[in-house]
Amino acid sequence: MFKHIKTAIKIALAFGFLLFLHYNLPQKDIVRVVGTFEIRDDKPAESFGTGQADAGSTGFPNRDVRYITTKRPNNRAMVYRNTDTGWGWPPYFKFDTSNLTADAQDLILRQEGGKEIWVAVKHYGWRIEIVSLYPNAISFKEVDGPNVRLIPWFNIVFLTVLFGILLWIWLRVRRFKKNRIDPVTEKIDEKIDAAADKIGDAADAAGKEISESSSGLRKFMRRWFGTK
Repeated sequence: MFKHIKTAIKIALAFGFLLFLHYNLPQKDIVRVVGTFEIRDDKPAESFGTGQADAGSTGFPNRDVRYITTKRPNNRAMVYRNTDTGWGWPPYFKFDTSNLTADAQDLILRQEGGKEIWVAVKHYGWRIEIVSLYPNAISFKEVDGPNVRLIPWFNIVFLTVLFGILLWIWLRVRRFKKNRIDPVTEKIDEKIDAAADKIGDAADAAGKEISESSSGLRKFMRRWFGTK
């Protein structure tokens, strides 16, 4: 039972770590920018899904949050939050929220003649409509069209390095366990087994003495009183 619980805990921790990476690592979408807007947000800054307050505007009870509305190649809408990350987490060091809004509005003006301009939006986070959660746009770059293939080089390198570090740590822990912990646990197991054997021998001897005593008592009772 305990082994199954340990396995379940390990699986839960691994799944949580993967979700953490998926939320914080950069992703890119091919979209058309179609609008921008601002809304008053009374949620406290730096809570999950709200992001940091804009640089220089901390300490206020509420704030205006900028958003960028876009359309995917399949014509589905996608909305991005546009807030600074500052010096906080995740470490994208974004301070140019206003500039990104200006670039988005410029793209909208350039498309008024009917020309479609596609951009690769770099962002992190998730879009969960039921709880009004939006990914945060970090930057965008114009691309040739909606079918451009994007290779996440940063994620590939980062995950490769992270896997190498985790593998190195696992090997070091395994070696330490084999050289330092296993010999100690083996000695403890040997002592426990020896103590168990002694207890077992003592229990057998006590049982034998009790059996002999009860046998002698039964003989005495049969001889003098005729009882069984």
